[in-house]
Amino acid sequence: MATPNYGYEKRQKELAKKRKKEEKLKEKAARKSAPGDANAAPDESGLEPQPPALPPER
Repeated sequence: MATPNYGYEKRQKELAKKRKKEEKLKEKAARKSAPGDANAAPDESGLEPQPPALPPER
């Protein structure tokens, strides 16, 4: 039985990570270049706006 080639496996894993990182950077750049898109984040803080607080009941 053949022995596993760990160096090859490691290299393939590194290449996959590199491809994924490049894809993320491209998507991020595309989102940044097209402001006002429906897929854009609601605001910079990442928080959703809260409704106004109701006055306490008496």
